Amino acid sequence: MAKKKLGILLSTAPEHPNLKTVLSLLDEARKNKVDTYLYLLDEGVKALAVFGPKFSSKTGLNLFVCAYGAQRYGVSQNGEAVFCGLVLLSDLLKGCDRFIAFNE
Repeated sequence: MAKKKLGILLSTAPEHPNLKTVLSLLDEARKNKVDTYLYLLDEGVKALAVFGPKFSSKTGLNLFVCAYGAQRYGVSQNGEAVFCGLVLLSDLLKGCDRFIAFNE
């Protein structure tokens, strides 16, 4: 049986309550061995530092950051994320069993 795939989009700043919800979802997905894909967009790219060793590729999280947003907000690569464009986001929307977006 194939593993389930969960896609999550976070486009709000780290101060927004959405971050806490996303962190809880990621923790539950990890516990249930669900392949998880997180895409940080717009102000969500500022939350990159939050997704450190606890949520890395070793724990089943595939982390993607909008390269344009990172440049706009001065976010540098940390080695845990793939910096990419919206084409990858489109692929995630098509490839995941469930996709949840956290916006304002």
